Amino acid sequence: MLILGIESSCDETGVALVDAAAQGVPRLRGAALHSQVAMHEQYGGVVPELASRDHIRRILPLTERALAEAGAALHDVQAVAYTRGPGLAGALLVGAGVACALAAALEVPVVGMHHLEGHLLSPFLSADPPEFPFVALLVSGGHTQLMRVDGVGRYTLLGETIDDAAGEAFDKSAKLLGLGYPGGPALARLAEQGDPEAFALPRPLLHSGDLDFSFAGLKTAVLTQVRKLGDALPLRRADLAAATQAAIVDVLVHKALAALRTTGLRRLVVAGGVGANQRLRAQLGQAAQRIGARVHYPELHLCTDNGAMIALAAALRWQAGLWPDDGRSYRFDVRPRWPLQELGHAVT
Repeated sequence: MLILGIESSCDETGVALVDAAAQGVPRLRGAALHSQVAMHEQYGGVVPELASRDHIRRILPLTERALAEAGAALHDVQAVAYTRGPGLAGALLVGAGVACALAAALEVPVVGMHHLEGHLLSPFLSADPPEFPFVALLVSGGHTQLMRVDGVGRYTLLGETIDDAAGEAFDKSAKLLGLGYPGGPALARLAEQGDPEAFALPRPLLHSGDLDFSFAGLKTAVLTQVRKLGDALPLRRADLAAATQAAIVDVLVHKALAALRTTGLRRLVVAGGVGANQRLRAQLGQAAQRIGARVHYPELHLCTDNGAMIALAAALRWQAGLWPDDGRSYRFDVRPRWPLQELGHAVT
């Protein structure tokens, strides 16, 4: 089955084609992606209305590019998947509308997918795919969660952020440091030049005894240091960036290892945009090796939002017999707020 996946939850427009046989790992055939970073940069963050309008302009040309890369024609598509949520309502509606219109025109099934499930399952497209069961550390935008994953659609929440997520901590700290948008990658690049031990920043909930996260206090601590430094900030900016990154990574590593101990599992999947952070990858790899665990990541180009993860998640659900119906009503809605643990065994 050739599945066309459309992702439009925020500021990336992604389209991809995944080939799924009844058994075996689905294969990525073609993909195209457009990032809106340059458009939003002048505003210092995502402007939802501009994001929606740009998705409208990009989806069909990107679909043509993905089809060309796959060596396929539109009539070869046997199903269409789109991101139903969570995300920006207007942006989600663009992808949902296009997906359902395409599916209706082709008379093929259409299915709405969960954005975070796409991230969670994206390592199955990597050269080193995981096996069930595993612990998943989801660090994507406003989401930081630890999940036990026993199979497709079988997700148990172990812990989550009670305020700011790791991605938000990166972005907000970067803004305090006067870095550009998007802040997280800019802070990580600057941190390479600094001393991670130059400032004693807090590691919130590090020893809380549970698997929840909290990064709001870290942001406040960064603000305090910025104010203390005053005019000296430019000279210490790299050190403060390095210390901030170190604090975030230390918490993520500590909690991920605690989740492995709690579940008794020895396989960890890290997915989402923050999963591309090189310090996180290095420290998790070293820590996992010490306890005899393995860490799996999506390929770097699949860490950001993309259509491949949406098509893949739909393919894996199809293989597992978890599509809710024949997908031919072509009705659609979106769910801007949609906890992953509500997903269950079927998309409704």
